[in-house]
Amino acid sequence: MDLNKAVETQLNNIQTKTGKSLDDLVAWVKSTGLSKHGEIRDRLKTDLGLGHGDANTLTHYALQSDGASQAANKSSDAVLDEIYAGPKAALRPIHEALMARIETFGEFEIAPKKGYVSLRRKKQFAMLGPATNTRFELGLNMKDVEGTERLLAQPPGGMCQFKVKFTDASEVDDEVFGWIRRAFDAAG
Repeated sequence: MDLNKAVETQLNNIQTKTGKSLDDLVAWVKSTGLSKHGEIRDRLKTDLGLGHGDANTLTHYALQSDGASQAANKSSDAVLDEIYAGPKAALRPIHEALMARIETFGEFEIAPKKGYVSLRRKKQFAMLGPATNTRFELGLNMKDVEGTERLLAQPPGGMCQFKVKFTDASEVDDEVFGWIRRAFDAAG
């Protein structure tokens, strides 16, 4: 099972709260005959008394609709081909320019998801992928940094503390790699 530690802990807590194993919970979801995410989530809240976050996570788990599940058993190239398909294909050179330089930093894990790629050392330091058909985003995790007009601070509680937006590979420069390097070093 390829779950990040927070989701794994949350699923363990759900099992404790409900007194049911994950297999039992998935079987229960299937027995409802429901197939839409929102309907299943609401039913878990009503019938099992789960909070919204727990019900949402369990629904993703049961449907295998989270990004990691959807990218499972596919090569990195196949996942990238899906991420950068159609109108998003023009954004792939940004991804490739970033990765070519990040790979010189040292060892790290590349975790492809459904719509983006997560980069991890001991913890996630960056996320990269298309935000829209015409805009690419780099998410960074680092502390004690002031946001700028280009390095956009994000609200607390998100997956990354900062975002950098790109529309062209020419915007990938030394300033960006300085931020990435800082996030990389802090994650290791």
